[in-house]
Amino acid sequence: MDMSAINFLAVFVAALVGFVVGFPWYGPLFGKAWMSTVGLTEEDAAKANMPVIFGSALVMQLIMSFCLAMFFYGDPQGAELINAGNGAFYGFLTGFGWVTMALGVNALFEQKSFKYIAINGGYWIVVFTIMGAVLGAWK
Repeated sequence: MDMSAINFLAVFVAALVGFVVGFPWYGPLFGKAWMSTVGLTEEDAAKANMPVIFGSALVMQLIMSFCLAMFFYGDPQGAELINAGNGAFYGFLTGFGWVTMALGVNALFEQKSFKYIAINGGYWIVVFTIMGAVLGAWK
């Protein structure tokens, strides 16, 4: 694996996409529906240790972004083929085909609703699509 083609600033910016998308997604767009599907109340949410949650989420998003960049640029020959368009497409496939389907399998056994799968899976589809576009465009 060759990491010389990876733009680590792009990896960091792509990792921040999760937060940029997450605020409206789990706020005004789907916040109340998401809270009801996971059984959280406003009081429960207020008790959360947000610095730990956001810090841990950032580390995890960095790992995800780096791994996606490795898929794109780990092979120097393939790196030349990546651009914003196919980066977004590969990001979409990652979000839909791997992440959402994995969440869906877990949700089935946990007896979660389709709404749960749609809200969380939809978030990851959007995040990975944008993440892929950022990594593909910013070499």
